[in-house]
Amino acid sequence: MFGISPLGWIHTLGSLPAIPVAVFMFARYGRIVPRSLPGLIYFIAMLIGAVTVFLVAHEPAGYVIGAVTLVLLLAGYGVGHLRGLGRAARYIETVCLSLTAFLLMLPTVTEVLRRVPDGHPLVTDLKSPLLLGSQGSLLIILIVGLTAQIVHLRRQGRIAAG
Repeated sequence: MFGISPLGWIHTLGSLPAIPVAVFMFARYGRIVPRSLPGLIYFIAMLIGAVTVFLVAHEPAGYVIGAVTLVLLLAGYGVGHLRGLGRAARYIETVCLSLTAFLLMLPTVTEVLRRVPDGHPLVTDLKSPLLLGSQGSLLIILIVGLTAQIVHLRRQGRIAAG
């Protein structure tokens, strides 16, 4: 179904929980919170998706997205354990983990548009206006979202300092 191999289904279903968990955390906390139960679920699902992409990717971009996602995921979850970064750790954590959500959604939207409906996908060309518009919309959401997150973190920092 949808031209997905059994290993592709493991990749897809393993990473799928990261989407609603990320949406929940963005809505509830304004960011991905790594030291929480949803944060743990997000980490595991993203790790499954990022590692298995190397087994299912057909395009070089898939390997790059997987590698960058892994680096950002590990940096986002690890930076809070480093001493001496102070408030910068929260900024680095927020930016890294928001970028992982973007890197999750970019191929997700692309693959959905290229596979659904089964047999007659909405997009057959990677230069399709629908696909490019969807990817551009994700980029705008990333830019606006990161800006809002950074402004919010700065306000929290000022309140804590004042």
